[in-house]
Amino acid sequence: MRQGDWLHHPSPVVLAFAHHSWAQLRWQLLVLALSLLLGLLLGLAAERHAGAAGPRRALRAALRDGVVLPLAALLALQLIRHASPQLLHAELLKVALPVLGVWLLVRVASRAVHRSLADPHAARWLVWLVRAGAGIGLLLYLGGILPEIIEALDAVSVHIGPQRLTAWTLLRGGVSVAITLLLALWASSLLESRLMSSPLDANLRLVLSRLIRAVVFTVAMLSALQMLGIDLTVLGVFGGALGVGLGLGLQRIAANYVSGFVLLLERSVRVGDNVRMEQFQGRIQDIKTRYTVVRSPSGTESIVPNELLISSRIENLSYTDPNIWLSTTVSVAYASDVEQVLRLLAASAARVPRVLAQPAPTAVISQFGSDGIEITVGFWISDPHNGTLNVRGAVNLELWRALRDAGVEIPFPQRVVHWAPASEAPAGGFSR
Repeated sequence: MRQGDWLHHPSPVVLAFAHHSWAQLRWQLLVLALSLLLGLLLGLAAERHAGAAGPRRALRAALRDGVVLPLAALLALQLIRHASPQLLHAELLKVALPVLGVWLLVRVASRAVHRSLADPHAARWLVWLVRAGAGIGLLLYLGGILPEIIEALDAVSVHIGPQRLTAWTLLRGGVSVAITLLLALWASSLLESRLMSSPLDANLRLVLSRLIRAVVFTVAMLSALQMLGIDLTVLGVFGGALGVGLGLGLQRIAANYVSGFVLLLERSVRVGDNVRMEQFQGRIQDIKTRYTVVRSPSGTESIVPNELLISSRIENLSYTDPNIWLSTTVSVAYASDVEQVLRLLAASAARVPRVLAQPAPTAVISQFGSDGIEITVGFWISDPHNGTLNVRGAVNLELWRALRDAGVEIPFPQRVVHWAPASEAPAGGFSR
C-alpha cells in the first residue's frame, strides 16, 4: 500500500468517531439503539407467532437465528435516516447499514440452506462459507482496505468485443448472483412452508409450490443477469435455440415434467393413494416434477416416471373410496355344520381391529374341494397403506382359533391306497 493511502481511503469507523462531537455521536447511537430495540420487539412478536413457548425461548430464537430482528432494524434505521437531513449524512449510521445488511444476509442464508439441503453436514459447511465471506468483506470495508482492493481488481480487465470486463465486475456480479439466489431460495422455501400448512388440497399445494419456486428463481436469475450488465435480448435467441435442442434431444424428460403437472392438476392420482401397476402395488409418497415415489407395504420404494402414470393403465385402489376388500380361504370337513361354520367365521373376522364393521365381513362356500368344503371369508379395511399381509394374517389366526375352540375339523389331504391280493396279479407279469 502506498504512503498516504490510509489518508486517501480512511476507515469508515474512524470517520464515524473522529470527526464528530459527542453530542452528534450520542444522537446517532440513540437512533441505532432505537432501531435495534424495534427490531428486537418485532422479532420477539414474530417468534411468538411462530410458536415459541415463553418469552425466554422467543428471545433466544430471535437473537440466535431470527430474520425479523435484523430486517426490522435495517428498515427502521433507513426510515429514520431519511426522515432527517442531518441523520442522512451521519457517518455512524452509514457504518451501521452494511453491518445490519451482513447480519441479515447471514441469517437468510442459514435459513435457506437448512431448509433446502437434506444433508446437515453440507448445510453447515455452506453456512460457514457464507459467514466467512460476508465477515471478511465487512472487516475489509470497516478497516478502509476494501477501496484499495477494488482499485487493484478494477485494474485487471479483459475486453470482449466492445465490452470491458474487470475482475472487480466479475467478482461483484458473482456475489450479486449468489445473494440474489440465496434470497430467492429463502423466499421460495418460506412460501412453500406456508403453503404446505394451508388447508388446500395436497395436489394443489404441490402445483403451487412448484410454480412459486420456478417463478421466484426465474425472476432471481433475470435480476442477477441484469446486475451483471448482460443484455437479456441476447438470451432470447439463445433460449430459442436451447428450446429446439431440448425439444429434440430431451423429449422424454420434458414429457415427464409436463406429465407431472398434468397429474397434479387433474388429480387422477394423489399423494396418499394406493395404486397397483403391473406387479407392483403401493402408496404414493410424493409426486415430484419428473417422477413419482411409490412405497410398497414392505417398505420398498419405486421411482416411477410421470409419463408412465399418464400413458399406462394404473389401478387406483383409493380413487373415490380408500376402502379395499380382502379375502382368505379356509377348508372344513364335509361332516361339519356348514351354516354354523359360516356364521362363526364371519363373526371371527369382525373381531380383528382393522376389519371394518360396515360393510360387515362375509363367509360363503366357494368350492367343494377334494378334501373338504372351501369357504371364502371376505372383509373390508380402510387403511391399506399400513399393509395387507399383516391384517390377512390376523384374520387367519382369528379364524383358526375359532375353528379350534368350536371343534371344527380342518381337513388335510389324505389318500387311500388299496393293495391288490397276490392271486389277482395282472396277467403277463414276470415270474421267477
